Amino acid sequence: MMHWLDILIYISLAILVIAMLFMLYRVVKGPTTPDRVIALDSIGIALISVVALLSILLDTTMFFEVILLLSILAFIGTVAFSKYLERGAIIHHDRDNDL
Repeated sequence: MMHWLDILIYISLAILVIAMLFMLYRVVKGPTTPDRVIALDSIGIALISVVALLSILLDTTMFFEVILLLSILAFIGTVAFSKYLERGAIIHHDRDNDL
């Protein structure tokens, strides 16, 4: 017999997967580049949530490093995309002011 918490985790996983499909649609269709960046960041957060729920469901702590790695990658990716959208380049070299 399934515990009520297991049932809630399965429902949450299903909702997250459906939400990720909608986010993937937003990544593909746009309409603007910032919308795509936000959708990619949301997919990263949802993926972290899926891994955390699977960790709870499987009753293991082996996925904590994966969660941490995905969090760091999602953060760095969001910062890089934001900087690219703001300046047009991720790394900006100003050669006129170099000494």
